[in-house]
Amino acid sequence: YCHASRLLRGLVPHTPGSLHLLDDDYLGQAAHMLSKVGTWNFDIFLFDRLTNGNSLVTLMCHLFNVYGLIHHFQLDMVKLHRFLGMVQEDYHSQNPYHNAVHAADVTQAMYCYLKEPKLAEQLSPLDVFLGLMAAAAHDVDHPGVNQPFLIKTRHHLASLYQNTSVLESHHWRSTVGMLRESGLLSHLPANMSHDMEQQLGSLILATDISRQNEFMSTFREHLDNQDLDLQHAPHRHFILQISLKCADVCNPCRVWELSRQWSERVCEEFYRQGDLERKFDLEISPLCNQQADSVPAIQIGEYSIFILSCSSLEI
Repeated sequence: YCHASRLLRGLVPHTPGSLHLLDDDYLGQAAHMLSKVGTWNFDIFLFDRLTNGNSLVTLMCHLFNVYGLIHHFQLDMVKLHRFLGMVQEDYHSQNPYHNAVHAADVTQAMYCYLKEPKLAEQLSPLDVFLGLMAAAAHDVDHPGVNQPFLIKTRHHLASLYQNTSVLESHHWRSTVGMLRESGLLSHLPANMSHDMEQQLGSLILATDISRQNEFMSTFREHLDNQDLDLQHAPHRHFILQISLKCADVCNPCRVWELSRQWSERVCEEFYRQGDLERKFDLEISPLCNQQADSVPAIQIGEYSIFILSCSSLEI
């Protein structure tokens, strides 16, 4: 608890005037919350308020300390703070859903998966590092619209990535750019840092929802054949991909108060895209028409496509 308080004190900026008198109380509450960070009812919205909008940086620093990753990889704390700050700032706060709070929420969910006993006992420090980093950066610089919108508006990103995994490729490349600019991995051998960048890409690209059937099919084959061996690095990497995919869409598995807020946020973002499409006389994308698509209808559709497909797996 005391360590968490000191950590938070260094991360959360003091506010001017009389408001600074509330800082200690806020930081104490945030530090107390971190003692329960591995539970599914963790309230990331409250945590973000208590950390003055620094939930992603604070959470990542805490988890890196929990796992001893700073010592293991001999990370420079200044560079780590710089990198995490860059990632957090590169999320668009004006997005109702795809923002830094979503990234922190996915990171916290990823931690819950990493703690699962069968997985935890086999994970290497590199696995944990990659899993947390990919979760934190998986949607960085998200524009708040989906890939079909970027393609039909001939956005430069769609052209750059040839209309394939456009957003996910951008998230990955942006992360690599920030890693290099911050120099976080510059002390490691070039081949090691390059491999880490590539594995981060493999994890982030797995969040492309258009590849859902591909991953689910492979997962079912492994389960049917009972051939998953977590002592085998490629198999651990595959489970990290599945874990990140699940963490990315786990909102319906949260307690109702949290799940409801995420539902409203994602639908608001959909509706904003629909309004843009209407404004530019484009065909309105599925789930983006506020006049026809209600929040309950959208959520039922998402549950049917993503949640029920996962529930059919017997692990």
